[in-house]
Amino acid sequence: MQLKQAFVCAQCTVRLNRRPLLRCQSFVSQFISKRSNSHVAQSDRPVRVAIVGSGPAGFYAAYRLLAKQEDAIVDMYEKLPVPFGLARYGVAPDHPEVKNCEDKFTEVAESTRFNFVGNVDIGHDLPLAALKPHYDAIIFAYGATEDKELGIPGEKALHSVHSARAFVGWYNGLPEHRDLDPDLSGENAVIVGQGNVALDVARILLTDVETLQKTDIADYAVEKLATSRIKRVRVVGRRGPLQASFTIKEIREMLQLPDVSFDPIPDDIFPPEEVVSALPRAQKRLMQLLAKGSANDPLKSSKSWSLDFLLAPDSLHWSPDYPYHLSHVKFSRNELDPSDPYSPSSKVFPKHLSSGKRAQVNLPASVFFRSVGYKSLPLPGLEDLGIDFDTRRGIIPNDGFGRVTSLSNKGQPEALPAGSLVSHLPGLYCAGWVKRGPTGVIASTMTDAFTTADTVVQDLSKSAGSTSLLNAPDHGSGLGWDGVKIEAQRRGLRPTSWTDWQRIDAAERESGQRKGKPRDKLGRVEEMLKVLD
Repeated sequence: MQLKQAFVCAQCTVRLNRRPLLRCQSFVSQFISKRSNSHVAQSDRPVRVAIVGSGPAGFYAAYRLLAKQEDAIVDMYEKLPVPFGLARYGVAPDHPEVKNCEDKFTEVAESTRFNFVGNVDIGHDLPLAALKPHYDAIIFAYGATEDKELGIPGEKALHSVHSARAFVGWYNGLPEHRDLDPDLSGENAVIVGQGNVALDVARILLTDVETLQKTDIADYAVEKLATSRIKRVRVVGRRGPLQASFTIKEIREMLQLPDVSFDPIPDDIFPPEEVVSALPRAQKRLMQLLAKGSANDPLKSSKSWSLDFLLAPDSLHWSPDYPYHLSHVKFSRNELDPSDPYSPSSKVFPKHLSSGKRAQVNLPASVFFRSVGYKSLPLPGLEDLGIDFDTRRGIIPNDGFGRVTSLSNKGQPEALPAGSLVSHLPGLYCAGWVKRGPTGVIASTMTDAFTTADTVVQDLSKSAGSTSLLNAPDHGSGLGWDGVKIEAQRRGLRPTSWTDWQRIDAAERESGQRKGKPRDKLGRVEEMLKVLD
């Protein structure tokens, strides 16, 4: 049975072939047990692979490895006691269908060749050096843990200024953002960035609490949102409508919010009809939807939102009378390249007044969110493995297929031109956002993780009888978690297993059922571990 990479769950936002992968209830279990197309290493012990990170990239890599390498045993490490990463903590609570990928991840975890090791922060609680002797390969799939900054005055203020990443984590119950406590006492919210995450933030701010209560949003977030006085949300971008990165599904949801009106986009910014009619189908539908706007009457709606284009954030300003109250955000106006203003890649230039001064505008704001992208950070100890993290791009350097590379001649220049300064670091791989940057949806992450897993299998098949890619020629201990566990115990760590997660999951679902919601997430690590006592 040959796996079809084009079979992608419809909930992962991409429709390919004829039917979604998740419809096959036991597909993963059946495929993992197949032997006809899998590789068997020439060794008397299993191939031990560590995956750092339990989000979609990590689980899809594990799934593919177990499917194609029949003697592989995968140990997945996660810093939180619970799995699923961005699928659990990054997907909006009113988008439960996107989280259906967790069903497939659960099937993967039920394999006897899979171990979940939660509540162990690799690089912090446990050094990477403790893993290396016991594994034949390590896949880094720990995602992006920071957000990009704007670099403007006032951005680092402790009050009324938040990253979209932190706000999303807050309402989704991510422990590190449990105490965010955003100030929603004013009427005006400004969000810089026009991607889908920015629209998630806007939608949560504008959605009525009764609707949110039926989702798995954190209870404390509902309580806070119930007291919100936000009436006006601006989603601001530095380019034009055709260059924005939001998609039609999220725009449609915003336009259909009850009791929320939408400010029409000014004619001098919106592309003319002859340009819209010539656009590709998807982009044309999006522009037509924006032109149509919302059916809600602004005079009868209690809240409103807008898409503000061609504005670059300049600085944040506070009230002179109340220094902890944000007053407004100053923006500098941009204009599109006049030679090609309607290209998706059109550049923007500063707009100047006749006096020569930069054109600027102040937008009232009582709370400010930046949503301009995520970035990955290096794990402590990567350098001990020879990995030179690319801080500019926020990725682990790799060859595009998942093999970690080095420009310092620390690895093996296999199959590369003579004299090349690029080398592979044997046994080290990466997948997901830490491999390609924080772009794409769950479907693209799946394809990316499959590529990395296939690369591991390919390298094992060419390893000349040696099981270990990471510890050739002595092959390493091959103990995997059984070997690492000794060091974890010595350090007093309290790792969680998949069985432990199932108990936490059951407790959350039971509590949620009593409240009329899918689950009641535990928002602190201590609360999760208490379930296990």
